[in-house]
Amino acid sequence: MISFIIYKAIVCAAVFGLSLGVAAYATLWERKFAAFLQDRVGPDKAGPWGLLQPLADGGKMFFKEEIIPNVSNRFLFILGPSLFMITSLMTGSVIPWAKDVVIDGKAYSLQITDINIGVLYLLGVTSIGVYGIMIGGWASNNKYALLGAIRASSQMISYEIAMDISIIALIITAGGTLSVREILAQQDAGVCNFVYQPLGFLIFFICALAETNRAPFDLPECESELVGGYHTEYSSMKLGLFLFAEYINMFVSSAIMAGFYFGGYNFPFAQELYGALGLQEGSWLISLIGFGAYFTKVFIFICVFMWVRWTLPRFRYDQLMNLGWRILLPLSLLNLAITVVVEFFRGNLHF
Repeated sequence: MISFIIYKAIVCAAVFGLSLGVAAYATLWERKFAAFLQDRVGPDKAGPWGLLQPLADGGKMFFKEEIIPNVSNRFLFILGPSLFMITSLMTGSVIPWAKDVVIDGKAYSLQITDINIGVLYLLGVTSIGVYGIMIGGWASNNKYALLGAIRASSQMISYEIAMDISIIALIITAGGTLSVREILAQQDAGVCNFVYQPLGFLIFFICALAETNRAPFDLPECESELVGGYHTEYSSMKLGLFLFAEYINMFVSSAIMAGFYFGGYNFPFAQELYGALGLQEGSWLISLIGFGAYFTKVFIFICVFMWVRWTLPRFRYDQLMNLGWRILLPLSLLNLAITVVVEFFRGNLHF
């Protein structure tokens, strides 16, 4: 029991550190990637090739003067960014990052916890995240921050519906399971869910951009209209938590899309590769290769997130609402209807 607890503590620390590390260096990669798209150099002064830039940015946030407005609600002002950050980190706890490792005949899962309603857990936690933005904007007692919080809440409500319906279609395709682990395991044969759910993936990807407040859906924090949006009054590391959580959300969203629609740690001809290497099921090398494949897919999605940001202009607010309610919602319902009909005739529909 003690060894199991220690192992789970190590996995928790590893996932926590992975999320923070990827988010930290995603800020550097985004600046490098934007520089590449715009024919610039990007950060290159802090350490070799600018690799210490995230540490410099973090230190700057910690040592900047912290200002809490006198007219704000102090408790909620502090709670807002804390809640946003906590919910961002919680979402990675149900993602299986690789296959189990077998040591002395005992299987060790590279997943913090496997709950049979993992998909519902993901949707529930991400829904709670909007409260951090709403609380932070309202507690600031600033009209621009409040407008940004209202925009964020309406945006997330609008796009969560289409996202949830696309996930329902995926669950039907996966045989009705709500376990994230089982959804990934079912793609072990080499055929990923994207083959069956291309429209569902497109809807999920667009909604993920809106849920993470990434451009062109960054209306809650657009500088040209709202000064800084919902975090206008924030400074020091409280502002850093808001900004940092956005990158963690981008990382987790990429991991979810890579797992749900592209097999996660599974990849084509994996069994042939493992057989050629003489690896047995449960080998640590299989888990390492699978994690590398998963992380490669996540990295590609992160690059696509950044590519979209530096390519497309920001939507107007009415265009944002029209896309969510008039286009994505009907498309998600159509995708659900097609999925039900197809699965019914395939004989794989389970209730």
